[in-house]
This record gives sequence, structure tokens and C-alpha cells, in this order.
Amino acid sequence: MKKYVFDIKIIAIVILLFFNTEMLYAQVGKVFQLNFEPMFNNQTLVLNDSFYHINNNDSIQITKLKFYISSIRFYNNNKLVFEEKNSYHMVDVSEIKTLHININKPSTAKFNSIKFDLGIDSITNTKGVFGGDLDPTKGMYWAWHSGYINFKLEGTSNVCNTRNNVFEFHLGGFASPYNCLQTIQLQLLNSNKAMVLVDINQFLLQINLANTNAIMTPSKQAIELAKQATKMFIIK
Repeated sequence: MKKYVFDIKIIAIVILLFFNTEMLYAQVGKVFQLNFEPMFNNQTLVLNDSFYHINNNDSIQITKLKFYISSIRFYNNNKLVFEEKNSYHMVDVSEIKTLHININKPSTAKFNSIKFDLGIDSITNTKGVFGGDLDPTKGMYWAWHSGYINFKLEGTSNVCNTRNNVFEFHLGGFASPYNCLQTIQLQLLNSNKAMVLVDINQFLLQINLANTNAIMTPSKQAIELAKQATKMFIIK
């Protein structure tokens, strides 16, 4: 009799583990991989070494490209079906591993588009600094009153009338009237992964580097350029 009761308990435990596993699978499901491929027009972007041309008079070299991707959410015909928790990712072209973001999504989620923010939201900024990708040592944080840098692009151009022909665009700001956060929406071609091209040429085409070559604080111009930066992101 005791052995029979013991066997029943074992069966109950196995059943419970089975259902817990099934519930966990339903909640987590497969991983969606969001990949970023930095480009300059039709060429792969290479930091420091390669030179690119916007026109016959402008030779460009990119030395640094970093940006924040946050609040990643998935939609099915404009209806929100899933949103990643604690969704803050720093993409740094100098670190290849940051170009690939793995997102645990429910196995039953059906979606055909993705939205994410370029930058860090005002609530997170006002809470103060954090660890991980939000760690100030990552070089993407100004100070408590200015917050995180959403997008950072640095390089050289022969048309820049600056020391060593350097240009620097550090776009950020979370407080009104200079909230720099931008939202990007892309149609997906695959339910398991997406390759997003980040074409720096689309950003620099709209800038006269001879006149505009340094933005380092929140401003109206930073917002305008942040809006232009959203045009760089294209599904491959």
C-alpha cells in the first residue's frame, strides 16, 4: 500500500513537471533574432580604415557608431501582441556581438511588424543610471540633467573645417522641449529573425558637414537629426 501511494506521488510530480514545462514553453517559445548590419550606401561599414564618398568633394571615414535600441514590441496588423521586458540594448559597431539581439517571444505569438525606439525613454532617464547596457562606462551617458545619448556618430570628412576634420553627432535629450526619442516601425519578412540595414549614408546625405559638424547637447537641431536617423533603418 505504501509503495502504491509512493508511486502515485511520483506520477503526480511528473505530470506537474510536464505541465510546468509546457507552460514555460508557451510563455518563452522560440528566440527571435534582431540583427543589425551597418552600411554606407551599398558597402559594409568598416570603422577607421575604409573611406566612403557622399559626392566627388567629400571623403568620409567613420570612427564610431553607437546607438540604443529599446522598447522592442511586435505587432500583428497594428495590434500589439508582445513586448520585451526591460528592453534596453546598446548597439556598438566596434563590438560585433552587440549587432545581434536575441528576444524570447511566446511560441504562439503571430506578428508581421516590429517597433522599437531609437534611444532611451524619459522615465528611465529620470530614474538615474543603471548597469548592463545602461552603464555610464559604455560612453553613452552625459549627466543626470541631460541623460543618455541615444545615437552617437563620429568620423572625419575633408569638408569639415575642424581640428583633424572631425565631425561628432551625439544626439539625445529627454526633457521637454528637447525629447530626442524616436520610434521606428518595420514590416517583417520572417517570424524568427530580421536583418536590419543601418545605412549611414542616408543620415549624412542630409547634412552639410562644412556647416554642421558637431552636436553635443540636447537641442532642436538634435531632434531634427534624430528624425533623419530613423531613415537609416531598412529591412533587408
